[in-house]
Amino acid sequence: METETVSAVSELILDAAGRMFLGPGRVSMDDLARELRMSKKTIYRHFPDRQALLTAVLDRQFGTIERTVVDALAAAEGRPFGERVQRFLLAAGAEMARIGAAQLATGRGGDPDVRRHVEERIDAVIYRRLDALFQEGQRQQVLSASPELLGEIVRGAVERLLNSRLPGEMNCSAADLLRATVDTVLYGAIRE
Repeated sequence: METETVSAVSELILDAAGRMFLGPGRVSMDDLARELRMSKKTIYRHFPDRQALLTAVLDRQFGTIERTVVDALAAAEGRPFGERVQRFLLAAGAEMARIGAAQLATGRGGDPDVRRHVEERIDAVIYRRLDALFQEGQRQQVLSASPELLGEIVRGAVERLLNSRLPGEMNCSAADLLRATVDTVLYGAIRE
């Protein structure tokens, strides 16, 4: 009975922390405690420090990202290779943009341990799957460039677009620009 209560309180804290920490602006533990209408001591009973709480929030979000990209790959099973890559990258890019993963990985998170954790999770959830997909494309002989080169190009594009002001300036989402980038990488930028 007590474990259920602890778990429910932890989930409540995670829900609020996710909304607040992944939103715009800096959020203090005092802000979180006020939002939850509980003491910081109660929060710290469930999560020993801010970093542990943020890591738990991020792990929860990366679980969602992982389910989304796995579902995108499953839905694209049997489709042409280019379409499979496109669906995977669009799903991954949209989810990463939603949580600000690139900003967390490149500095907005402030804490080097948090940045390292985000980088490791992005690598495990997104880039290893992307590498495997490109390796599959090489085995199928449908790639005109090496899987390693394509992986680096896409990594750079994804991270740059998610950190860019360009989506706002062009009045579109990072996912829209990622779609155009994927099309460019997969099909070339020059039309005959």
